Amino acid sequence: MGVEGTLEYISDLLSSVKKKKKKKQIQTVALKIRMDCEGCARKVKKVLSGVKGAKSVDVDLKQQKATVTGYVEAKKVLAAAQSTKKKVELWPYVPYTLVANPYVAQAYDKKAPPNHVRKVPATATVTETTIEDRYTNLFSDDNPNACSIM
Repeated sequence: MGVEGTLEYISDLLSSVKKKKKKKQIQTVALKIRMDCEGCARKVKKVLSGVKGAKSVDVDLKQQKATVTGYVEAKKVLAAAQSTKKKVELWPYVPYTLVANPYVAQAYDKKAPPNHVRKVPATATVTETTIEDRYTNLFSDDNPNACSIM
């Protein structure tokens, strides 16, 4: 065996390490899709099931929501859903406990599922609340000019 056999063994080890690929992570992609009937839901489910790497597809007609789980990328799922010619966006709602100010105008949405609000950036809520504070102070008991307004 000697030195040649050892070098060959080491080169085989190094070449096998380079060939290994990283495993993709299982992801869950939620989409809000405008669906009117069971036929629309079937069409969306069929298209999303065809996405490479999709393991399961759940469609909720009442919430207008489609969830794809598997080794998928959000961009590819979104593109496949848009091919159905339906109005599609990534799921915009989060539980209201995760939002700092869930009742500001930008976060509140009548169409949101129960206990959910629209996800808004924190900077947007700060400017909204400062404007509301100005109107609140206008009619406050602490304001000496409040009486003249009423």
